[in-house]
Amino acid sequence: MADKQMRSISRRRFLKTTAGTLALSSIPAIIIPRRVEAYGGGAQVHPYISPLRVVGLRDQNMTTAVKANASWAEQEGLVAWDVVQQSMDKLAVALAQESAPADAWRKIFLKPPAKAWGDTVVAIKTNQIAIQRTRSAVMSKVCHVLAALGVKGSNIHVYDACHGRGMSRNNPFTRLPDGVHLADQWGGSRTNTTVPAPYFDGDRQAPCLGHLVSGDADILVNIALCKGHGSGFGNFTMSLKNHFGTFSPKPSHQDGGGADYLIGINKSKEILGEIDPKTGAVLFPRQQLCIVDTLWASNPGPGTPTDSQPNALFMSTFGPALDHVVAMRFRKDTMGWRVNEQVAKRFLTDFGFAESDLPNGGQIIDAMALAS
Repeated sequence: MADKQMRSISRRRFLKTTAGTLALSSIPAIIIPRRVEAYGGGAQVHPYISPLRVVGLRDQNMTTAVKANASWAEQEGLVAWDVVQQSMDKLAVALAQESAPADAWRKIFLKPPAKAWGDTVVAIKTNQIAIQRTRSAVMSKVCHVLAALGVKGSNIHVYDACHGRGMSRNNPFTRLPDGVHLADQWGGSRTNTTVPAPYFDGDRQAPCLGHLVSGDADILVNIALCKGHGSGFGNFTMSLKNHFGTFSPKPSHQDGGGADYLIGINKSKEILGEIDPKTGAVLFPRQQLCIVDTLWASNPGPGTPTDSQPNALFMSTFGPALDHVVAMRFRKDTMGWRVNEQVAKRFLTDFGFAESDLPNGGQIIDAMALAS
């Protein structure tokens, strides 16, 4: 039923957009400068899940011992796989508001119109900068869920276009479905595309991962870490800044970059999916899931070791809301870490939302409580 509804929705949007284009073709040509297609803000991105719904859980049983400052290899040995896998299911159920994990995952991951699952290409952005890494148990769960839906392992590409060199050798994620491609940089951020406002006026280009610019990748999954960063980025780096390994990070460190560039790239069709140029609506979501792996975390960063072990995971379909809520309610309120609240607030307002729009009073929705 969901597939049939999505085909119907996509067809109606396509016909509406095409009709508008044909009508315009009868008008004498007038050259008017147009900004790049960008998310219009304040609207649904995923058709079945609110962009403002942010779920999370903390469970000390997700690891078997406490070692806050631990290498990736040490962390891998301390992860309780079964508990993490079950926790991911609880998060999916809470996010999708379903009663069974299989139904929840089917609601989260949507097959592209006119494509079979076996032909669907999935890109998974992991974070490979310095010495903190996504844990295998989290990566494995996402890949196995996709495989259960019918995605071929060989069509799942795990990448970091900036810092991914040597990932397949240095951080060989374990227990993945056969054929999953640890793609390292996957060709790198080398294809120029226009970055939406507020980065200048939406008329400047930056290098991006070619597979997203071309549209070869159908679904994008964002698996970020919970680390500190400079004040200009909010004093933290999570799902939005994780795409500094999808787009080149260089423009962010130049005049006119900073948070404007960070917000601009996360409004792009390369990340969110194809966008109606007339309305700014996302026609079909490419980035369908964002996760912040917080089994371990750090206050400073991004190049420092982990310095805390919160045993937490957070999930949403919309990175800006995920980052805002986790920054304010977890990093600031729970951990007592500094947050540049002005920047964190922009992760809602620049995307057309207000803090008063957030469900649950702006608090993280507790997946453990819902499961009990």
